Amino acid sequence: MFIQRTLSGAILLAAAIFGMYMGGTVLACMLLAVAILSYRELMKAIHDETKEKHAKLIMTVGFCFVVLFYLAFIAESCFKWSMGKTAALCTVILFVPANMLFYVLRFPEIKLKEILKSIFSFVYGPVMLGFIYLTRVSGYGKYLVWLILICAWGCDTCAYCVGMLIGKKKIFPVLSPKKSLEGCIGGVVGTVIIGLLYGGFFLLKEYEIKNGFAVVAVICVIGAVAGMLGDLGASAIKREYGIKDYSKLIPGHGGVMDRFDSMIAIAPIVYVLSELLLKTRG
Repeated sequence: MFIQRTLSGAILLAAAIFGMYMGGTVLACMLLAVAILSYRELMKAIHDETKEKHAKLIMTVGFCFVVLFYLAFIAESCFKWSMGKTAALCTVILFVPANMLFYVLRFPEIKLKEILKSIFSFVYGPVMLGFIYLTRVSGYGKYLVWLILICAWGCDTCAYCVGMLIGKKKIFPVLSPKKSLEGCIGGVVGTVIIGLLYGGFFLLKEYEIKNGFAVVAVICVIGAVAGMLGDLGASAIKREYGIKDYSKLIPGHGGVMDRFDSMIAIAPIVYVLSELLLKTRG
């Protein structure tokens, strides 16, 4: 199991590095695949298809909107379409009335909870993953996007190591029995150290940014905390619906949501903070 988990983790890391390095159409296409899988996993996790007979129909509509959302990014990067981000935003906005249309037309067969679950699955997975692309194409994006990876897997690795060495105080025993306060603190501190080293050698070496180290530290702290909350949130969903993993797609890890739960929460944070603190334009 350890070898299997390590090997699949290394492949995932290599794929993430490749996508972030290439950016543009390659990254958008890779994110589209991950987004489709994340939406499917979330919908299957929180829908009881034996009772909610319209789940498959609602999922089909969701898949169509996920594809449209990322096609806007692909068109922007591949064909230099200036309206790509606007089209993506319109897709998100139209997804709600599209679901409400089903609710109205098939009432009372379709229940409101089915519609709300679909909207949640669409926003929490595919839309939030889209901020990885938005970060990559923003000003300084070819350097900023790596902070998402550092905050996610850097924090996870540091938290695991510190927790194994000195972790004693369990803070979320129901959701994650192995998580300790010491591990969480170690994860945040480790993320900041890695982020500052990365920033000094790459981002801040390439660009002159006022208070650059402080900005990177803030992004890393908030990003690391968001990543841990994303991990715990995904675990809470699994506990509530009585599943061990979102799927068995990734050997040793589970599903896409099991492996990318932190990045899903971190990506919007890094994008928004970089826009606010660095005033990026791109």
